[in-house]
Amino acid sequence: MTHDLSFWSLITNASLIVQLVMSGLLVISLGSWWVIVKKHMVLSSAKRAADQFEDDFWSGIDLASLYARINRQKEPVGGMEAIFLAGFQEFLRLRSQPTADADSVVSGAQRAMHAAGSRELDDLEMYLSLLATAGSTSPYIGLFGTVWGIMNAFRSLGLAQQATLAQVAPGISEALVATAMGLFAAIPAVIFFNRYAHEVDRLGNRYETFMEEFSNILQRQSYSLRRNYPDSARTTAQS
Repeated sequence: MTHDLSFWSLITNASLIVQLVMSGLLVISLGSWWVIVKKHMVLSSAKRAADQFEDDFWSGIDLASLYARINRQKEPVGGMEAIFLAGFQEFLRLRSQPTADADSVVSGAQRAMHAAGSRELDDLEMYLSLLATAGSTSPYIGLFGTVWGIMNAFRSLGLAQQATLAQVAPGISEALVATAMGLFAAIPAVIFFNRYAHEVDRLGNRYETFMEEFSNILQRQSYSLRRNYPDSARTTAQS
C-alpha cells in the first residue's frame, strides 16, 4: 500500500485538530506579514519625515515661520513636526502671559514636547506586540499539533495487526507539518520584531535629542522675557 506524501495531501489527510492548528498558524502568519509590511511603511515614512524636518529646522529658518508653515499643512502632523508644534505652541502661549518667567516657559514647553513625543512613540510601537506574540507562541501551537498528530499515528499503529513503518510514516509526517508551519510563522515575526523595535528605539533617541536641542534654543529665547519684563513689574503684576 502506498501513501501520497505530498505537502497538500499531508494537510488534507490530517486529523481535524491538526487541521485547526494549521489553519490557526496560517492566520497568524498572514497577520504577522500584514504587520511587517505595514510597520515597514510607517517606519520608513517616519524616518524620511524626520530627515526632512531636521533639514528644515537646521537650515536657519525662523522658528515662527516654520511654525506657521506647519500649521498651514492640510496633512496630519506627526513625528518631529508634532513635537516641535506642541513645544513651540506651548512656548508662545506661556510667553504671552504677563507673569511668565523664563524657567516656567521652557518647562511648560518641555512637558508639551514630552507628551507629544510619547504619543508619537505609541503610534510607532502599535502592533509590534502582535509580532512578539506570534513569534513566542507559534512554535508551541505547532508543537501541540505535532504531538496530537503523533498520538493519533501511534494509536492507529496499535490497532493494526501488523505494524510497519509505512503505516506510521504518513501520520508522523502530517503531524510534523504543524511544527514546520509554526516555525514558518514564528521566525519572520521574531526577526522583524527585533528589527522594528530597534528602529523605534533609534527614532525615540532622535526625538529625545531634538527635544533637548530645541529646549536649549527656547531657553536662550526666553531670556528676553527677563530683559523686557523687569522684576519690579513682575512683582507688581503678581501682587
